Amino acid sequence: MSTTPASTTDRTPDSTPDRTSVHPSTSTLIAAWAVPVMVIGQFGLLSGVPIAVVLVASLRDGRSKALRWWSGALTLAYATPLTLWLTGPSEAPSLSKYMSPATTAALAAAGVVTAIAHQVVRRRSTHK
Repeated sequence: MSTTPASTTDRTPDSTPDRTSVHPSTSTLIAAWAVPVMVIGQFGLLSGVPIAVVLVASLRDGRSKALRWWSGALTLAYATPLTLWLTGPSEAPSLSKYMSPATTAALAAAGVVTAIAHQVVRRRSTHK
């Protein structure tokens, strides 16, 4: 005789939660929108924190490949100037001072595009 309750052993397809819709969490959405704000506000190095949140959240949720691509592109756009600043002969005291206006604009644009992608996926998954 089994000591486990019937509710954990008798799983039917109807009793499992619906995991087919993609729905980015609110914290991921806030982190995605925080990236361009932080980059434009000259907090380039600290913007790595919300970028990491967005990347980890999109990698953990394997249901949407589009979000993974956008998050990966944002991470690459951030990692490139960061690596050049850390490894190069720059005398800039911060990442924000090191980045040119064009690099800052490109990183902010990548953040906006990624945030919009997360917003669109979220809206589509909630209005089915």
